[in-house]
Amino acid sequence: MVRFRWAVAQRVPAGRAASWVRGTITGYRTGRFAALVFPMFQSLRRVSGRLVFVLPIVLGGGLAVPAAAEQEVEDESRFLSRIRRLTVEGRRAGEGYFSPDGKEMVFQSEREPGNPFFQIYLLSLETGDTRRVSPGQGKTTCAFISGKNGDILFASTHLDPRSLELQQAEIDFRESGQERRYEWDYDPFMDIFVERRSDGGLVRLTDAQGYDAEGSWSPDGEWIVFTSMRDMFDRELSDRESRLAEIDPSYFAEIYIMRADGSGQRRLTDIAGYDGGPFFFPDGSRIIWRRFSEDGLIADIWSMEPDGADQRQLTDFGAMSWAPYVHPSGEYVLFASNKLGFSNFEVYMVDVAGRKEPVRITTTDGFDGLPVPTPDGAGLAWTSSRHGEAGGQIYLADWNHEEARAALREAPVRAGGGETPE
Repeated sequence: MVRFRWAVAQRVPAGRAASWVRGTITGYRTGRFAALVFPMFQSLRRVSGRLVFVLPIVLGGGLAVPAAAEQEVEDESRFLSRIRRLTVEGRRAGEGYFSPDGKEMVFQSEREPGNPFFQIYLLSLETGDTRRVSPGQGKTTCAFISGKNGDILFASTHLDPRSLELQQAEIDFRESGQERRYEWDYDPFMDIFVERRSDGGLVRLTDAQGYDAEGSWSPDGEWIVFTSMRDMFDRELSDRESRLAEIDPSYFAEIYIMRADGSGQRRLTDIAGYDGGPFFFPDGSRIIWRRFSEDGLIADIWSMEPDGADQRQLTDFGAMSWAPYVHPSGEYVLFASNKLGFSNFEVYMVDVAGRKEPVRITTTDGFDGLPVPTPDGAGLAWTSSRHGEAGGQIYLADWNHEEARAALREAPVRAGGGETPE
């Protein structure tokens, strides 16, 4: 039996990932640092008139782990070398994504004076210079750089008329020395924007009621895939759905696609439960994402064609597996999972067809997640708390592609494993 106590935790906005409980968890991306705040163990509370999620910590017991997935764990040095910390400034940083030429990285960080929430920054990996991309007001998450023209995609709540009020309230709370339970509120003012690199102009792409975030470009820069909870507002809900909207709005999150200018928005998934954190394959042929079970207890990695057809499950890990990203070779997917325990997130990889059991990559204590390979496939960036501080930061290492291929060949076949997508 799983027992819980409610953990007092620092507030950390998230997006394609989630953030962590005081040295126990530090994720990001709901998104990709998901507004992903584990629906499996969320509970809704009303704080100052706003519905927020509260994250518990497992004290004993745990989720069942399929025996087939048990494997001998090697030291992470088989795959990773020259590990170095890439970000140091601010309370925390995460969700780093490279430009196609590998010369820049866009990421989110809590470092803006007067704003305690994440803002989006662009780092030059050649000079080390960093500039803020987002307006500096409100909350932001889930940035990505276009391969067509360098435009920067991100989600933001800066148009919320209460954004400054909410910032000051958070600052006052932190300065008071008080602590609170972790919370993530799927802000209905979260919309997707693009900064044009040509002139610095900011363009709003979504304006539907409800949370829109977790966006990423297709390799040719012509399409954007993203997550939206608009279905909760677009139609009349049944009594059961109305109750779910009150206790777990993430249940209504689905994957959508739109053209680069925001036109032609349409839904790709239609399965009960939270679908989010989508990215295109390197050749644009498919989309990778994570799907929660309807009851929110587990999440697995899936892929589909850009029109939503041919949806295939790649993992069956009996845990929360999320933040998938396909290696530039197109041979395997890197992702994060808490298979080894609720608070122990590690980086794993699985073959792109999902035939084999996933292989564990990281073995260092602390949170490791949100893995993103460099465009040439020779490096890996990820978010980690291995430095021992409360907030996660971005790390970069050399990646051994040949050892990764060998490890996947050695991995046992997964029961019910998929076939190679054509």
